[in-house]
Amino acid sequence: MDVQEILRWADELVLAKTGSHLNNLQQAILAGVWNSQKYREIADDYHCTEANVKRVAGNLWSLVSEELGEPVTKSNLRAAVERHYIYNSRNFVQTNFTQGNINVCGESWHSDEAAKNRSPTTTTTPTTTGNQPEQRHDFTEAPDLDRPDNRTAELTTLKRWIREEKIRLVTIFGLPGIGKTALARELVEQIKDNFEYIVWRNCTGTLALQSLETNLIQFFFQNRETKLPSLIDYIRSHTCLIVLDDLQELFTSGELAGTYLPDCENYGKFWQDIARSPHSSCILLLSWEKPTEIATLEGENRHCRTLQLRGLGEPAAEILAKKGLTDEDKWSELIQLYAGNPSWLKIIASTILDLFNGSVERFLSYPSLFLGDLEPRLQAYYQRLSESEKKVILWLAHQEAADILRKPAELALSDADFLKAVHSLRKRGLIEKVTEKGLSLFAALTLFKAYLKET
Repeated sequence: MDVQEILRWADELVLAKTGSHLNNLQQAILAGVWNSQKYREIADDYHCTEANVKRVAGNLWSLVSEELGEPVTKSNLRAAVERHYIYNSRNFVQTNFTQGNINVCGESWHSDEAAKNRSPTTTTTPTTTGNQPEQRHDFTEAPDLDRPDNRTAELTTLKRWIREEKIRLVTIFGLPGIGKTALARELVEQIKDNFEYIVWRNCTGTLALQSLETNLIQFFFQNRETKLPSLIDYIRSHTCLIVLDDLQELFTSGELAGTYLPDCENYGKFWQDIARSPHSSCILLLSWEKPTEIATLEGENRHCRTLQLRGLGEPAAEILAKKGLTDEDKWSELIQLYAGNPSWLKIIASTILDLFNGSVERFLSYPSLFLGDLEPRLQAYYQRLSESEKKVILWLAHQEAADILRKPAELALSDADFLKAVHSLRKRGLIEKVTEKGLSLFAALTLFKAYLKET
């Protein structure tokens, strides 16, 4: 079998089970794993995080495992599929000329017609009492439930917004690895009984709005006699919770934060319709950067809220304790250097164990801040910035904090472009506001400073 054959087969499988074709990232994962690439290499080629690749891959392996009737992982994918292929070789080509169907590799290799006749994978829980509506959940693209690190306060806030204040559009944004997805997955688990429909979708591979609407309408319409004309009609007619993860994939690199790709520009109006139309549903957006329209809607006091997910602070010490690091009196300094980012801390903790025998003090005494496996991640994020943002953050990287009223002439930016860049960096969470003698100053993240000084 070659790569094209496995991609065709997997596309039919995913279409049959989810109602959607393979997206670009799923194709990249399958092709990469088939050719013995590592997750990190696939992530670098696709310009996304390794964690995102692992999450999407895990969902794929679950679908393939279900189809082949055996556990399938990255390490045994090729062997499992080829073994299945050989086992069913006696049925390799069975052509039914009267119906025009071709069955490849027995019943597991689906024709287009067979794919159309199968329903997306969902978890349906019919109610058995009173007048409660039927619940239908689709977690096909959701990650496994993994309790977030010390996010009780954030969970309380989000539950109040959604259950009590009936906020229609909620955005969680923050740096890669900060824990947005884990927080949202736990949130969904705690509020799932408040909604008739729950569906989780990833925006990887550039999910055009029309494709999303078609996919969601198909999900909502299953086993219903009447099909409503538009997605907003379903959102108005039922209590729906729709989670869109990795929203930053809809934005273009090299531009200011929240600048949509050409095929995704109509999302801006979609958010406005969701926030301004009367309904009891909620759209939950997870992103590295804050969409531009969200700030406008919040300014209008619409049913729209944003939570910027920040580092854990001192509670991150639990991560270091689990890793077995020593020199506890130095942990707070390490946490501050790595912005309390759970993912970053776990990565650097492994480095400290490997190179410094777990001693945080010896690690911190090294002449320069060591980035290790974090460097390519920071580089990928830096490459997303516009040219004006790069100029501003390089300027900020060489000082503690700066007053934006004192823009240096060497930046070669107009006053308007300078403020736009500062505002965009804030929407990405790359610079922090600090107050000194009543003035608002801005500083780049310590870890980003270290990266920029090395480049």
